Amino acid sequence: MTRALCYLLLALVFTSSQATSIIQLPQHQLLSSVTANTTQNVRSCSFSVSITTSCSSTRFTRDQISLAFGDAYGYQVYAPRLDDPSTRTFERCSVDTFEIDGPCTYQICYLYLYRSGYDGWKPESVQVYGYNTRAITFYYNTFIPRDVWYGFNYCSGGAAASAPTLKVKWWQFFVSTVLYLVSSV
Repeated sequence: MTRALCYLLLALVFTSSQATSIIQLPQHQLLSSVTANTTQNVRSCSFSVSITTSCSSTRFTRDQISLAFGDAYGYQVYAPRLDDPSTRTFERCSVDTFEIDGPCTYQICYLYLYRSGYDGWKPESVQVYGYNTRAITFYYNTFIPRDVWYGFNYCSGGAAASAPTLKVKWWQFFVSTVLYLVSSV
């Protein structure tokens, strides 16, 4: 049984692209607001964010889409207005990639999306690559509610700016820890 579980976990790691961290919890979180981190004298880093829009989303959206992500120590990257209807951003079945500058972070552990408008939008996933951090994927596959910050917080400890703490079940912690250890080898 234990050997079969190890093979299953290894298969999950090797089928993920570029040793990406795969963490999926059953609940999304709502935040009433996200405050931009105004820490001064912090090095600036570049992040690549790939957003996959679900094939079951609306055909296109004119909604305003913003993004905030960060680490457990309070370093937060905020990207207002990623949307651009003139370039067909966030169309159904598409992948949009953005280069975003912000303060350098430790491992990204939370990510929230904000949607304002009436069209609706259903992202499938958001993947963040950053300097000095492993790539991490946040799986949504649900329509984003209007006018609230909606996302995930996997941070444990630290300050995690504006993000509430999420209790993780023991098996979720175990799986994510094994995946991390195997992917870092």
